[in-house]
Amino acid sequence: MIKRYGKIVDTLIKYEFGHIADRLRINQFRPLRSRFRKKDGKMEGVISHPQRVRMVLEELGPTYVKLGQILSMRHDLIPIEYIEEFSGLQDEVQPFEFTEVEKVIREELGADIEEIFIFFEKEPIAAASIGQVHRAKLKGGDDVVVKVQRPGIKKTIDADLDIMYSIAGFAEEHIPEARLYKPLEIVEEFEHSIHNEMDYTQEGRNAERFAHNFKDDPHIYIPEVYWDYTSMKVLTLEYIDGTKSTLFDDFAESGLDRKQIANIVIEAFMKQVYEDGFFHADLHSGNVFIMSDGRIALLDFGMAGFLSSETRNLLIDELIAITKNDSQLYIEILRDFGSIEEEVDIQSLKIDIDQLLYRYYGRSVKQLDTVAILEEMIGLLRKHHVRVPSNVALLSKGAMTVEGFGALMDPDISMTAIAEPFAKKAMKNRFKLHNIAEGTYRDMYNWSRVIHRAPLKLSHILDIAERGYLKLRFDSHGLDRIVAELDAASNRLAFSLIISAIIVGSSLIIQTGQEPYIWGMPSLGVIGFVMAGLLGMWLIIYILRTGRI
Repeated sequence: MIKRYGKIVDTLIKYEFGHIADRLRINQFRPLRSRFRKKDGKMEGVISHPQRVRMVLEELGPTYVKLGQILSMRHDLIPIEYIEEFSGLQDEVQPFEFTEVEKVIREELGADIEEIFIFFEKEPIAAASIGQVHRAKLKGGDDVVVKVQRPGIKKTIDADLDIMYSIAGFAEEHIPEARLYKPLEIVEEFEHSIHNEMDYTQEGRNAERFAHNFKDDPHIYIPEVYWDYTSMKVLTLEYIDGTKSTLFDDFAESGLDRKQIANIVIEAFMKQVYEDGFFHADLHSGNVFIMSDGRIALLDFGMAGFLSSETRNLLIDELIAITKNDSQLYIEILRDFGSIEEEVDIQSLKIDIDQLLYRYYGRSVKQLDTVAILEEMIGLLRKHHVRVPSNVALLSKGAMTVEGFGALMDPDISMTAIAEPFAKKAMKNRFKLHNIAEGTYRDMYNWSRVIHRAPLKLSHILDIAERGYLKLRFDSHGLDRIVAELDAASNRLAFSLIISAIIVGSSLIIQTGQEPYIWGMPSLGVIGFVMAGLLGMWLIIYILRTGRI
């Protein structure tokens, strides 16, 4: 763990983020050898800040690369220039040995590869930090792809998560500006995401759910999951024999219409969002294959999002607020999402939302750029420190990804025009009589529970107060910096006292005349003086450089 902290400090200093290590108070973990290492040339002004952050994440390894990929979805948290840099993060690594693949399959499936497969390609067709994918053929003759988890990756990720929690907790407690971004919540979201990704049965269940949702769709195909050969660390899926959507020439030769393909994929995404409440968040060109019979196969189900009926209703309410140019309603919906906290300046937020809605109000559907509006709105929310729920942030990422796919296939496509009928249908369903009645009944039931429990809750609060156990929370503002400065001053004082003690002790030793001698004086005394001199010089240099220890 200490070695890993040392690597983090070294990497931060290497890319000129040493001030962050200082503020997080992890500089003490820096290895001794690197303290005397010659600095590389100055990067600031030559390489941009976002680029250097990306380089830090890449150098720290797969866990931090995954963290960067998760952050690239959070347009509400970080500026667009960082989003663009983090979107380019790739967890490309060397594949692990085939003997390790055999071992994992034996441990997870309870049989050797030869007992399950007719053949199994030793070279993977894809390799990433968490696992790699091999082509194979089952004994029954079915062509499949087998995803195998990298040995020991869970231990590595869990160790990195422990460090992330420690650093995030310290930052949230001692660095006031970090609290706006809620680092502990970011790490919790990342932990949930990466643990889901490491559980291959979850990806299998996602694929199965998509298959069920599209079972009546003649255009969309989802590969079959072979559950007999699937576990937490091994996933076996049907092999899709098709053409990658990026190979445009093949489409032209096959007589397939790119515009039609783009429409089908975007319509499938809209169905997932407005009707199913379960969506594929990574529909880029590499995850869309065109089969020989003209059907479109969707692949890679590790990144999927869930929208409850309540969340979908709030999203529909947002659309209503936008179409009515009602900024006040929009702000109330953000409150319902739990996105607005006490420190948000509501009046300033309302003015900015009014200006945004005014720019787009009254335009036809074809004149609206969904992604541009989405990016502008999220940038506005980020400016006012309004947090978007993680599933809605994932939805935004998914919408931008599928829009990018559509533009790649057909530059003239309008995602808004495709989405319009789905949104209108959802709005109509929302206001159907039986849906209103169902919602009213649910609200009445919830209110009856509140009224029924209110006397008991009030009695409980009064009982706690009567016994003197009622707690008041006190948040200090501006005291953290004073405490940090006092801590730094006390550390310098203690260090100075230690140096003084070494000098006094060395002087007494020299007075004794005890052998052995160096330069005609007792060696222990001379060594003490040298140590005190070096430590004193180091203290002076450090104070001059940083103003603290």
